[in-house]
Amino acid sequence: MKVSALSRSVEGVRKFNRFYTRQIGVLDEHLLESPFSLAEARVIYELAHRGAATATVVREELGLDAGYLSRILKRLEKQALIERQSEKGDARKSILTLSDKGRSEFAKLDKMSRGQLETLLGSLSATEERRILDAMRTIEKLLAPRREEVDRSYILRPPEPGDLGWVVLANGRLYTDEYGWDNTYEAMTAQIVADFVKQFDPKRERCWIAEKDGENVGSVFLVKQSATIGRLRLLIVDPKARGLGIGKRLVEECTRFARQSGYKKIVLWTQSNLLAARGIYKSEGYKLVKSQKNQMFGKDLVSETWELKL
Repeated sequence: MKVSALSRSVEGVRKFNRFYTRQIGVLDEHLLESPFSLAEARVIYELAHRGAATATVVREELGLDAGYLSRILKRLEKQALIERQSEKGDARKSILTLSDKGRSEFAKLDKMSRGQLETLLGSLSATEERRILDAMRTIEKLLAPRREEVDRSYILRPPEPGDLGWVVLANGRLYTDEYGWDNTYEAMTAQIVADFVKQFDPKRERCWIAEKDGENVGSVFLVKQSATIGRLRLLIVDPKARGLGIGKRLVEECTRFARQSGYKKIVLWTQSNLLAARGIYKSEGYKLVKSQKNQMFGKDLVSETWELKL
């Protein structure tokens, strides 16, 4: 019997699926030797990366049956891993978020997943690694049923080698291109980053890198100013990634971590002409407490101090 080209393709996909599911262990009863099934881990991952979402959004994103998702959410809620709040203006809708315990469990899953993939990719050369990632992006683009949603996806992660250099480079370029600031701003950025590395306190300080399609598109730092005060620094979003909510999400991560770390207040320093950033700070609840005219970065500016009480 003649085998059609489509049948050969189907068999090729099925063969790859069998190979890859063995590689990452999705057929095991629990994912990554955790107490969670693959579906439960996917729900936890989705809430961790969205920050908050309705059950409908999670169901559509993961393609899960409504009844099946409801049972998963009940199990996670029973374990105190997720929290529900009624949506403003519509008490019938619930907003789902991870609890502090849920975020702690996600951090463990994320660490184990990264370790597994580092082991998987560790024996490859840089060229081989790029070939695999390019192939995966191609598969995602060609098979995604909702390409506009894939195009809006991004992740937040800790900095990796080379990322802190990117922060300095990206800040220098963006503020020169968009605001005409001179290289004294880039020098200040470099000093902030250097101080972060030298004085890093892992219990009280963090840097988040926003990554989209394998490329850095944003970052922010939360550093210790005192035992009770954290300072938000160097919020940036690449122009090509604006409109995705990345800046808002980065600021929300700072707030969440600051509360978890026991800070009573977050402060930040910005300029009055950075309107998009100021809008994000206002929406997060920051209050303007001080403004002062300054000449810096080759421009006449109005510097502002904002505070968020936690």
